[in-house]
Amino acid sequence: MGERDGKGDKGDKGGGKKKGGKLHNLIFVGMGIGMVAGIALHSVESSSPNLFGHIVWWLDLLGPTLFIGALKMIIAPLIFASIVAGVTSLPNMRELGSIGYKTILYYLGTTTVAVSIGLVFVLGLAPGTKAASLEVREQRVAQLTELRAEYAKETGKDALESAAATPTYLQWLANKEGQRQGGGHGHQWKTISGAKERTAGDMFRDDIVKPILMNPFAALSANPPNALGIIFFALLLGIACMVVGDRAGPVIRGFHAFNEVIMQITRWLMSLSPFAIACIIAGLVAKNGPGIFKSLGWYVVTVILAILAHVVFLLIVAKVVGKLGPWRLWQGIREAWLIAFSTRSSAATLPVTMRCVIEKLKVRPRVANFTLPLGATMNMDGTALYEGIAVIFLIQIYGGLDDVSITMTMMTTLIIFITAVLASVGAAAVPDAGLVTMVLVASAVHFPIYYIPFIFAVDAFLDMFRTSTNVLGDSIGAVVVDQLVGKEAPPEPEPPIEVAEEQEAA
Repeated sequence: MGERDGKGDKGDKGGGKKKGGKLHNLIFVGMGIGMVAGIALHSVESSSPNLFGHIVWWLDLLGPTLFIGALKMIIAPLIFASIVAGVTSLPNMRELGSIGYKTILYYLGTTTVAVSIGLVFVLGLAPGTKAASLEVREQRVAQLTELRAEYAKETGKDALESAAATPTYLQWLANKEGQRQGGGHGHQWKTISGAKERTAGDMFRDDIVKPILMNPFAALSANPPNALGIIFFALLLGIACMVVGDRAGPVIRGFHAFNEVIMQITRWLMSLSPFAIACIIAGLVAKNGPGIFKSLGWYVVTVILAILAHVVFLLIVAKVVGKLGPWRLWQGIREAWLIAFSTRSSAATLPVTMRCVIEKLKVRPRVANFTLPLGATMNMDGTALYEGIAVIFLIQIYGGLDDVSITMTMMTTLIIFITAVLASVGAAAVPDAGLVTMVLVASAVHFPIYYIPFIFAVDAFLDMFRTSTNVLGDSIGAVVVDQLVGKEAPPEPEPPIEVAEEQEAA
């Protein structure tokens, strides 16, 4: 396909480029306005709680509820139509296999690198050993002293035997902490506590095998949509259309046209994005405020630095393998990146990502329609990196206490590495999904999950960086696979006549 960087594409000239640039600038303005409004609103929370509550309610309605909800509304039909359209655009089954295995190898490779980078940074910077973290540890030591006395008073037994916690005390402590966390962290604690008994095998069976074999209509109507089930059935349908041949022509043309219709809806929704993003950012800043970074500053710095290092790695891959320079890449995906950063959902961003990758980066639709829906489901570089850092950070703070007998060893690090890679593949492409898979990583090294809520305060903030990194990785994956397949594949076939006329008119 040749060098993409430098000269640009003809399709980006004229009105299309001007319009895209204008929207990009408006999104940045919306983020700035949202930040300022959020800080101002947070400052009046204590003095006018009723006013604060009403304004936050409206911000949640106009941003997360309406805008993100509208994007999620079209996810299921988009995945279904795009996969079928992509498969039926291929000249033969051989190319489907070529695209498929290159996509999966790329995603597994970058996820492995992401986890490795995260472990290097968290072990090197050791945020859990800094002064603020040591204060948190001392507070927990004092709290455990009180809890041991309370346990002895209730049961008449000593909590420790030979300086080690007894099993009954640990169970009592887990129940006590579960009650406390459940009252203070709402749905987040319910989410992770519901996953604490699940093994890796349970996750594979319940989150991968069963969803794949779900009734396709149930998969489409599930909330959130069952992406794996939709992808699997769409692949079957697309392959069946290829086998049937000319008689499946009406079905094929219908899916190509339907895919274009969904893209048009995406363009309409994007016109509302600057205002919606202002509401999302304002609500997030207003509810959290700057004080959340007091005891977690080093942890936040570690995660962001590791993500930046992984972004550099992805940019190198894009340049060397995908023949796409950083500036050209940014011009192409900036709208999708900003939407992902604001909404914290790679699934909700998928319609925008597909439009940017196909229309601006000029990735062939048959490649983008396959790689991007799959990437939004299984390629979670930012999430995988974050999970390893989070668990090790917590072990650095609490390791060696009554209920945390583990310490950081080579074997502990290896288990966290392997589990984080595998768990990220099963992470749903929605906000807070990383909290669920983090339970699997923590449980693999027998770390108590009731310590995880300690990082909830900054999770939404860091989720913005994780999700935007996930979307960046998906986009570069589409570019890389398109470049690799382009060296061995025949030219892109012409779309059905009806779709070609629509594209020409647009």
